[in-house]
Amino acid sequence: MTSEVNMTGGAEMKEVTIVDRIGAHSHIRGLGLDDALEARKQGQGMVGQLKARKAAGIIVTMIKEGKIAGRAVLLAGIPGSGKTAIAMGMAQALGEDVPFTMIAGSEIYSLEMSKTEALTQAFRRSIGVRIKEETEIIEGEVVEIIIERPSTDPGRDSAGRTGRLCLKTIDMETEFDLGQKMIEALQKEKITVGDVITIDKANGKISKIGRSFSHSKNFDATSQNVRFVQTPDGELQKRKEVVHTVSLHEIDVINSRQQGFLALFSGDVGEIKNEVREQIDAKVAEWREEGKAEIVPGVLFVDEVHMLDIECFSWMNRALESQLAPVVVMASNRGISKIRGTEYKSPHGIPIDLLDRLIIVSTEPYSRMELQKIIQIRCEEEDVEMDEEALGGLTALGMKTSLRYALQLITTSALVALKRKSSVVTTQDIKKVYHLFCDRERSTEYLKEHEQEFLFSEDVAPVNQDVEMSSN
Repeated sequence: MTSEVNMTGGAEMKEVTIVDRIGAHSHIRGLGLDDALEARKQGQGMVGQLKARKAAGIIVTMIKEGKIAGRAVLLAGIPGSGKTAIAMGMAQALGEDVPFTMIAGSEIYSLEMSKTEALTQAFRRSIGVRIKEETEIIEGEVVEIIIERPSTDPGRDSAGRTGRLCLKTIDMETEFDLGQKMIEALQKEKITVGDVITIDKANGKISKIGRSFSHSKNFDATSQNVRFVQTPDGELQKRKEVVHTVSLHEIDVINSRQQGFLALFSGDVGEIKNEVREQIDAKVAEWREEGKAEIVPGVLFVDEVHMLDIECFSWMNRALESQLAPVVVMASNRGISKIRGTEYKSPHGIPIDLLDRLIIVSTEPYSRMELQKIIQIRCEEEDVEMDEEALGGLTALGMKTSLRYALQLITTSALVALKRKSSVVTTQDIKKVYHLFCDRERSTEYLKEHEQEFLFSEDVAPVNQDVEMSSN
């Protein structure tokens, strides 16, 4: 004797708290270009830098089309002119499928591994491998789910469950027997009648594609996260091509450590032998010939590139010539300065032979109107309401000091306004935080005024130790 339970179930309501961290460039959604790659004056969080953004858009288009790899781009400009913002815009424009690695020039100086090994890992993190494989799946709309429990032995209620699943397409309908694991998988995914699902025959994984349009009017209200799809047509059993994108560095780690892919989570990477990389490159080349995989050249962004030394620049010169090389985007705010590790001076602190390989994109200082628009965007991002007078005062302050200093005062002035129980930031709040927090020029003036009171000041005459000892 069996008892039948129809699983139409309702989803449990659970309140989820979403924490959004606001970063320096969290307002950037892309490069702000139109279909003709012309930069809008304001778009997707980007303001100004029209020429630089258009140049970055052309580079992004070439990367997407696979026409550029092993090239290097230099974003050169004064501090606070939006170099990192353009790089973040490029990352957003490329999407999730294209690997984008971001490092600072000083990151490679570590005691755990050599400089060239750190750069090699950064290069290989920026090269994706799109692996294709075919798998058999069952795809259809859920018509009915019946779970049967043995009523003679209540103790075996959960362990001895069996059931039936009825799926349909536009052309056919079939019923499948369910075991304990499949029932648990259905309950875990909260599958109900009217859902369109896929079942991987190889591992039994169940995925919910969405809800059928034929059941769209079953409820008076539905969540905005519910996705409605058409009922599949054709046969229930299909062969589907599944694509996995992994980086070369991930393949390196998996094949060089005993714990395999778990090393990616533990952080135990260390140095990887060249022999392992050569074997992986040969295997990836074999997959490419067989049509099982393709290379996805990504982007490596090196901020503060002038912090690299002559050895790193020499290594990079050679690495850019290899077949498996990403697009390297560098940023520097230096003028004519010394190349680290040498006594020679060069533009941007980069050797001349590497500069010849670079496509150089220059950024320009922001105008007053552009500065004001950037401050307005940051106020919206940080959820701060500021009146027109305070906005104009903060813009003038940014022109006098720097954009970065002005942006730092947004949240601090909002907290001061909150203390006096106001939701709007006024000029009074801007003045208060201006006197509390020094900018670069005022801090320098203070140091010059009190330099003799600070330790290790270069301009102070050394203390005569003989006189000091005799006085004691």
